[in-house]
Amino acid sequence: MEYNEEENIAALLEYVKATYGQHYATDGGDQTIDAIFASGHGEGFCVGNIIKYASRYGKKNGKNRDDLMKIMHYSLLAMYVLDTEKDRMR
Repeated sequence: MEYNEEENIAALLEYVKATYGQHYATDGGDQTIDAIFASGHGEGFCVGNIIKYASRYGKKNGKNRDDLMKIMHYSLLAMYVLDTEKDRMR
């Protein structure tokens, strides 16, 4: 790979790992996003956040990696929703 994909994937993995135990967890240790997924709103939630962070990239706090990391993280979560929905359809 010639465009630093491996380094950026490794950085994304570290970013995602760091989010667990921070603002994504509730006091009981459950992930708030699990309730969103269980309610059937996971795809819209993820896509909405992708749009939000893509729209603000370059505006809020300038061009920064955090917004791009959030876009990629919500993309991974959207893929999870897609995959679990496909598994239920089988």
